[in-house]
Amino acid sequence: MIDARIKFRHLQTFVEVARQKSVVKAADLLNVTQPAVTKTIRELEEVLGVSVFERDGRGIKITRYGEVFLRHAGAALTALRQGLDSVSQERSGEGPPIRVGALPTVSTRIMPRAIALFLEEKTGARLKIVTGENAVLLEQLRVGDLDLVVGRLAAPDRMTGFSFEHLYSEQVVFAVRAGHPLLSGKQSVFAHLGDYPVLMPTRASIIRPFVERYLIANGIAGLPNQIETVSDSFGRAFVRSSDAIWIISNGVIATDIEDGLLTALPIDTSETKGPVGLTMRTDAIPSLPLSILMQTIREAAEAVTAKA
Repeated sequence: MIDARIKFRHLQTFVEVARQKSVVKAADLLNVTQPAVTKTIRELEEVLGVSVFERDGRGIKITRYGEVFLRHAGAALTALRQGLDSVSQERSGEGPPIRVGALPTVSTRIMPRAIALFLEEKTGARLKIVTGENAVLLEQLRVGDLDLVVGRLAAPDRMTGFSFEHLYSEQVVFAVRAGHPLLSGKQSVFAHLGDYPVLMPTRASIIRPFVERYLIANGIAGLPNQIETVSDSFGRAFVRSSDAIWIISNGVIATDIEDGLLTALPIDTSETKGPVGLTMRTDAIPSLPLSILMQTIREAAEAVTAKA
């Protein structure tokens, strides 16, 4: 039986604190005071009989009990949001919204084709496509702000409560501008990698561990001119106007390579290959429009990989 003492504000506050990992940030987003957030969390803990957060240095982190409750609280808020959306849609005649998190590796080649196919189905559904780092998108998926994440498979410790459908695999490439000195074949790529600025995936990105292992395996312990970035627009502009080297998933710059705007250095990076696919919450039941979108994503992925 559901304890009548648990209110919507308890779930909303708990999910936002878990998402922000900060009482102060959650209070700002919820437009309430910090003491009000603290009081609400304490009320929730009294009802549950366990602590859902604990101190972690100067911040806070969610407890094991909190992790368990978060999966259900996120699902409950999602269900409520869908119910409200359904009523609103019924009154306005609009289709249900679909919120998709797309990692950079699929944003350029897969998603445009998938969305074009989806629109041909005329479901009437409203689409929201967001991009960002994998950790951020998965957290939004966990709490119900997203319905689907498309991209590389996350690390096992981040996949609790999620299901993954494999579509294809891709590897990391070292991209440079046409005419880059390392393309001449006169210099060893690994011996001279440190002579140029190198754009690296951030530490929070999925491919960072693959890249680090690959570099170490090839005798590179560190790079003196390293720049961490998740910005595709910066990466493209900087590499095309300099001798920088961009270490990035192939899917992000495949079109640039096909168009001759960028070139992949002639090195074997097959050991960096990893699965790309669809990630959903295990407790989620996709709506008809979302199911159709997932199918168009599968078709788009199949078409792209067939060309490879």
